[in-house]
Amino acid sequence: QVQLVESGGGLVQAGGSLRLSCAASGLTLSGYRMGWFRQAPGKEREFVAAIWWSSGVTYYADSVKGRFTIARDNAKSTVTLQMNNLKPEDTAVYYCAAGIGAYDSPKSYQYWGRGTQVTVSS
Repeated sequence: QVQLVESGGGLVQAGGSLRLSCAASGLTLSGYRMGWFRQAPGKEREFVAAIWWSSGVTYYADSVKGRFTIARDNAKSTVTLQMNNLKPEDTAVYYCAAGIGAYDSPKSYQYWGRGTQVTVSS
């Protein structure tokens, strides 16, 4: 059974930092791209960042480039999202996902975690 479990969300002031983690089990990660998406109330789920597990190649949405960093830990089967210089518009539920295909399309991801809330106050 595939499981993706996110952790690390919370409340932070603008300009602060948070580190999200996603623990994966039940799948061979080398064949997948791991992605982070977010969804704010009343908005569609949007791409944040992704990483090919096998090569380490990364992708970022323009809105987070230079502020967020995605990384993988092979030993722990964990993907992290370091978020710096957070802004109120980063407030959303953040989801971890695993899949193949287009890196920025939610439809390309087969497995999803339940999400973790990130709230950035101004």
